[in-house]
Amino acid sequence: MTVNAEEEKGIIGRVYEDGSPVIYKFVNELPDKSLMAKLTWLTVISWKYDGSSNNGMPLEDENQRMITLEDAIEDHIETDDVLRHVYSRTGNGLKELVYYTHDQDHFLALFNSALRDHPRYPIEINFYRDEEWEDFKRLLNDFSNAANK
Repeated sequence: MTVNAEEEKGIIGRVYEDGSPVIYKFVNELPDKSLMAKLTWLTVISWKYDGSSNNGMPLEDENQRMITLEDAIEDHIETDDVLRHVYSRTGNGLKELVYYTHDQDHFLALFNSALRDHPRYPIEINFYRDEEWEDFKRLLNDFSNAANK
């Protein structure tokens, strides 16, 4: 596991899965407790792709589509009242954009509205109840342990 600091935006870290690099990007801190108490649904947007010809990473064209999706979410949905981005991971044939939200139906309505003029993306969205933000805490802990080695 490798960790690099990014300009005030957080951490870019690398792990290996089945010999392929997987890149994580995240802010290296929990938000305040009031926000965590409000956003209790872990929201995982998964995009599976064929990374066999690029060391597990998406090809440029597909990567640009992934960035367009992520930018649309950030520009049109992400607010402290609705959605907070916690991390993204890319590699080994899978891109995941991971957020916390307060309401699944409200998020999906905003998501569909924000992306109505976009081409259909090959994604899957899953929600998990995570009131204590255990998923994100585990990621922070994993990278904290790597940085201390």
